[in-house]
Amino acid sequence: MMKGLGGFGDMAKMMAAAKDMQAKMAEIQEGLDKTTVTGEAGAGLVKATATAKGELTGLEIDPSIFVASEKEVVEDLILAAIKDAQRRAQDKAQSEMARIAQDLGLPSDMKLPF
Repeated sequence: MMKGLGGFGDMAKMMAAAKDMQAKMAEIQEGLDKTTVTGEAGAGLVKATATAKGELTGLEIDPSIFVASEKEVVEDLILAAIKDAQRRAQDKAQSEMARIAQDLGLPSDMKLPF
């Protein structure tokens, strides 16, 4: 179909590949909004839930840790659970990007999006 166009045929292939990549990236971004991860601290006494994009969506605290004298411990557990959820979100996003890079035949260490 593109025979006889010289370099323009290659350019058309590159443009089609770029369009495919853009569509897959949009699909991944939408998926990351819907995917949730849960971080924990204090052996599950505090749980933080976030989207795979890192947006905090929920916090669950076991009522047994609500002791006035343990306020600082509770605060530390909350922060630790949030940080764990954010780390898990980042890991999930990176694994999804690596999967797409592999599907597109790109090097596995290539950072997406560019």
